[in-house]
Amino acid sequence: MNFICLRSLTCAVFFLLFALLVLPTFALSATESAADNDSANAVRMSGTAIHKAEVIPVPEPSEKTLRYYRSGNVLWVLSNIWGLLIPAAFLFTGFSARIRNFARSVGRKWILIIGIYVVIYTCLNFLIDFPLDVYQGFIRQHAYELSNQSFSQWLSDSMKSLMIVTMMGALFLWIPYLLLKNSPRRWWLYTSMAAVPFLLFVLLIQPIWIAPLFDEFGPMQDRALEERILQLADRAGIEEGDVFEVNKSEDTETVNGYVVGLLNTKRIVLWDTLLEKLNPEQVLVVMGHEMGHYVLGHMWKLVLFFSLLILVILYAVHRTAAIMIDRFQHRFGFDKLSDIASLPLLVLLFSVFLLAATPVAFAFTRHLELEADRFGLEITQDNHAMATGLLFLHDENLRHPRPGLLYKLWRSWHPVPAERIEFANTYRPWETGDELKYANYFRQE
Repeated sequence: MNFICLRSLTCAVFFLLFALLVLPTFALSATESAADNDSANAVRMSGTAIHKAEVIPVPEPSEKTLRYYRSGNVLWVLSNIWGLLIPAAFLFTGFSARIRNFARSVGRKWILIIGIYVVIYTCLNFLIDFPLDVYQGFIRQHAYELSNQSFSQWLSDSMKSLMIVTMMGALFLWIPYLLLKNSPRRWWLYTSMAAVPFLLFVLLIQPIWIAPLFDEFGPMQDRALEERILQLADRAGIEEGDVFEVNKSEDTETVNGYVVGLLNTKRIVLWDTLLEKLNPEQVLVVMGHEMGHYVLGHMWKLVLFFSLLILVILYAVHRTAAIMIDRFQHRFGFDKLSDIASLPLLVLLFSVFLLAATPVAFAFTRHLELEADRFGLEITQDNHAMATGLLFLHDENLRHPRPGLLYKLWRSWHPVPAERIEFANTYRPWETGDELKYANYFRQE
């Protein structure tokens, strides 16, 4: 659910919205470009070009892919360093305390002080990050032919994201600070508990209130394919789900498809770029993967997992923050964590511990993604469509098929492309008479 890409999201509502930053969009999706590798185009319509029993080899990365991979790693390191330096600068210069003092002079009341501080802090972070965000989100994407978006469109989306971040921070950040004020020893526990219903609420409203701010949703144009998707959803036990097509080609080359929402807001979403670039069999395997996430309850598992992770991280923040305040309170300009001026300290410490915990978190998400691949294969029994679809998507995405270990641990919430393609080639229990792992989820035709 990556509807917000700003680092200021973490700064403004870092613990309540944490799961929104790390919960992946469940997809066999990838960002595509007009790449010059003919192998991807050769397998795009491979339902007729290659026999379905043929093993799809994992190609070597192109020179363009290697450049994108290496420069991306450098940029990732620099972005993380930058993301730690900014809150540290707010703290050690006493600037955060000065923002608090200004908020006090304007707001008077405690809850208004928090709201004013959050607005100022979030907007300042947006402005500070803006040059790096422009390069990462706009210039670099166009340089590698990964985006069609005009700068005005990109800026409009960025401002919408800023608006959402600022509003949610101003409306909800008073809750953990109230817990800090009333229970300084147990705030980390109660804040972790409060994050769960908040996250579920956002997951519930995101498809109908937030996503339409960025994308135009409409009915599928290909009615025959829509019927096949609904039949697959019915076989997977997904009822009353609407299918929407999103017009993304005017903004991006990204390919995506997913099942989103909770209860009566759940829907099946396909981007028009995916429908244009994959054949129907590959689209069905993508949707089988997405339906696997939904049917297997991965969203609930992720909520539980990341709630526990947030609990552990906030406890570490609690213990570390006390030590830092005791040592640097004169430089910080505050002597207790319940002071709103402590927000950069909380952001800084949370970011450090989150970075340390990322390999554990991504190991869990990779496991869920592999299970969704398994579900998609079992419900469609089309290894060829999955392997060729993955090859096309990852090749066009400029994703290194076999990245280094550090990349896998800290940057890959999906299994690396080579692992997924090899799994799609080899997982065929229906051909050997072995029992399907998820057969009990499938309705009989």
